[in-house]
Amino acid sequence: MKTEAGVLYLCATPIGNLEDMTYRAVRVLKEADLIAAEDTRNSIRLLNHFDIHTPMTSYHEYNKIEKGHVLVRKLLEGTTVALVTDAGTPGISDPGEELVRMCQEAGITVTSVPGACACVTALSMSGMPTRRFCFEAFLPTDKKERKEVLSELVKETRTIILYEAPHRLRKTLAELLETLGDRRMSVCRELTKRYESVMETTLAKACVFYEGQEPRGEYVLVIEGRSRAELKEEQEKSFQSMSVAEHVGLYESRGMDRKAAMKQAARDRGISKREIYQALLPEEGEM
Repeated sequence: MKTEAGVLYLCATPIGNLEDMTYRAVRVLKEADLIAAEDTRNSIRLLNHFDIHTPMTSYHEYNKIEKGHVLVRKLLEGTTVALVTDAGTPGISDPGEELVRMCQEAGITVTSVPGACACVTALSMSGMPTRRFCFEAFLPTDKKERKEVLSELVKETRTIILYEAPHRLRKTLAELLETLGDRRMSVCRELTKRYESVMETTLAKACVFYEGQEPRGEYVLVIEGRSRAELKEEQEKSFQSMSVAEHVGLYESRGMDRKAAMKQAARDRGISKREIYQALLPEEGEM
């Protein structure tokens, strides 16, 4: 007789205040056959608080592949597994995303038990536009990759959300100011905890503030995106400094065919494709 596969539950846990634990999360953790925890030492305190005695195993960044295969086998055998992170929602800026992918590939049902999430909590309190946002979590530690990500954020028009640890906060704020220029931002600290604070400021002012203030606690940085109108004006100026041939060539160098490149250049310049074609005629005639 074929055994029905178990279910993987992604159980959100409080990011600070234990009262943010949901009734459903407590029930699921009690009823699960196994809890996979990012750090069993941290999670045991949570389980003890809610009188949960379900067996627990570790699942973290350094064993996510090996342990992931073990958990998938157990799930296929019918074991119900609840995944928890140290704080917040599993799969958001933690190795849980890898286990979700493995389960989906194996045909295992994955469902979420929603709850606290630091990035959404910070965004809702920041005073920044919330309709459109991008979440970058922690910036990469690799210098080359970090520089690439920061350069991509320069033209980002959505509200930007970043996580940062206290010992790296000053450096990150300085890099953001240098790369993005001065922008409005909110510095959210120790969310839902006793010393929670949200400081509405700018990147420049935040740099000055933390020169004289020792960063403490976990931070979420919410930064305004670029103005679309300002970005468009900047792009139009850069396009006008190019010849039509250079403009079309730019898009061709990015892999566009001639026709698509001409169409995009016309759109950038606010002129017709025919005008682009006519401007290129002298060049075509010389070839």
